[in-house]
Amino acid sequence: MSLHTLHPERVDETRMQAYSIFGPLLIHSLAQRLADCQGMREVDKLERSLVRLIEETDVSAPQAEAMKEFAVELVVSTLRNVREHPDARHDLEEIDERRTEGRSEDPGTLEEQLQSGLEDSFPASDPPAVVSTAITGGSKNIVGTDEVLRRKKEARRKKPAS
Repeated sequence: MSLHTLHPERVDETRMQAYSIFGPLLIHSLAQRLADCQGMREVDKLERSLVRLIEETDVSAPQAEAMKEFAVELVVSTLRNVREHPDARHDLEEIDERRTEGRSEDPGTLEEQLQSGLEDSFPASDPPAVVSTAITGGSKNIVGTDEVLRRKKEARRKKPAS
């Protein structure tokens, strides 16, 4: 049935059904495109902007506040799905912020850290985690994990075999 053959009394009802079905799909698709092109910070800005728009819109209907709550719920849940999508591209700055300070990029050093972790945890059943640790109140000369491992290795060499 096309729009031209639709009974005039059913036009508004059909329009509302189309909006309720296709509106969320369109918002999701547009937000996904924005996230792919501009990153998650822009999705965050979009969410704040849309929520503000909904809250500031004057709706003259008996259920205006409930309608606004549903609209905000739609925006928030749709954009949450965009953020949690497995193919979502995250901003590079966010990834850099999650890096452990003092973590080496050198494959040789990473291999040494892994080997040291294996030696320190043997014969434990859980695999070791290669992570940097923050030592509060420690020496100001310690730069990061590489320095800590180097000092441990030196201490082991100096220690007499028993």
